[in-house]
Amino acid sequence: MRKYSSKGNHFVYEVLKMMEALEDARKELIRVDHLVYVSLKYTRTVDMIKHVIGRLISAYDFLNHALLLYSKEQKKINEIPDTPWLKREKLMELFKDDETIIKNIQIYALLRKIDKVEEYQSSREFRRHVTMTSEIDGKEVKVDIDAIYECYNGLQEFNEYVKKMIEGEEEEDV
Repeated sequence: MRKYSSKGNHFVYEVLKMMEALEDARKELIRVDHLVYVSLKYTRTVDMIKHVIGRLISAYDFLNHALLLYSKEQKKINEIPDTPWLKREKLMELFKDDETIIKNIQIYALLRKIDKVEEYQSSREFRRHVTMTSEIDGKEVKVDIDAIYECYNGLQEFNEYVKKMIEGEEEEDV
């Protein structure tokens, strides 16, 4: 447990915001879990794939925010950027040597691009292999249920990684 009194109220506030971001990510993961293993499993539509992608992005947003708050607490940055793109760039800069974080930030960026695509093709809807196909950066990208499972599982691992990074640091401060 941290010693809060020696560092002031501002420090306590920052730690609470960081823990709140982690809790929000956990809650979003619960929603994604339901969407992946219940809703998507039974509806098997591209609309549901898009909805799951939106929730995955939301969970990544919370985790990225927690990492930025952690960096601010560590005095690596003074301010947290406002836009998702600037946040992503700042995280890439701060954690350039951490392969896990870099890989997940790249997945997050790809998910954001997929989510923003307005023209996409649906194939095999209402079947196990429902697929959303779109073009991103000149390349054809196919998203199916298996890709969603893979993203979800990777996000769960990333959540645990970020949580251990932040909470592990808290235990070391005692």
